[in-house]
Amino acid sequence: MSDFSPTERTQVKRLPKRGKYDSETVYKILDEAFVCHVGFVADGQPYVIPTNFGRVGDTLYLHGSAASRMLRTLSEGIPVCVTVTLVDGLVLARSAFHHSVNYRSVVILGTARLVSDPTEKMEALRLFTEHIMKGRWDEIRWPTEQEMKGTTVLALPLEEVSAKVRVGGPVDDEEDYSLPVWAGVLPLTTTTNAPIPDTRLKEGTPVPNYISNYSR
Repeated sequence: MSDFSPTERTQVKRLPKRGKYDSETVYKILDEAFVCHVGFVADGQPYVIPTNFGRVGDTLYLHGSAASRMLRTLSEGIPVCVTVTLVDGLVLARSAFHHSVNYRSVVILGTARLVSDPTEKMEALRLFTEHIMKGRWDEIRWPTEQEMKGTTVLALPLEEVSAKVRVGGPVDDEEDYSLPVWAGVLPLTTTTNAPIPDTRLKEGTPVPNYISNYSR
């Protein structure tokens, strides 16, 4: 697991001290996040599409319907930009100008390849499932051959990548510190509520531990 070398396109220029290029930081962000946003241009029109993803090693996998315009377009080898963002807290300053957000984000640039090998494709589908709910794959019915044909999987190598991270409290102008205004950070976390069983759930089916004890 090697670190990423910043390029002209991934070098963080605005507040460069927040830029992170080590693989540990990048992979932790990717492995915690649910959703990525995929940016690309088709017929001169820019699109940014939210979707789920999975990662193994230095490869990010995307998937969806074989009829997906996004996946059809990306499989042609056009440039793609994938972003992931985690919001950790609202940073409340004494002035409007210095309000901010504590966050962790990743930007990935490159071109994706179509996954045609059945073994790699099935493994990618396992990754998608386990990324959202670890432990789920071993209990569910796996995709049939027909379902596999109806699904497209793309692999995006993690080569041109950077992360950007903001931590800490507000930074106000010196003259504003005397203002009688509350300032600090309101942390934000992902929490779960009680599971809601499907209306056609077989009677007596227990809630798995990976659901009742779920966390990111």
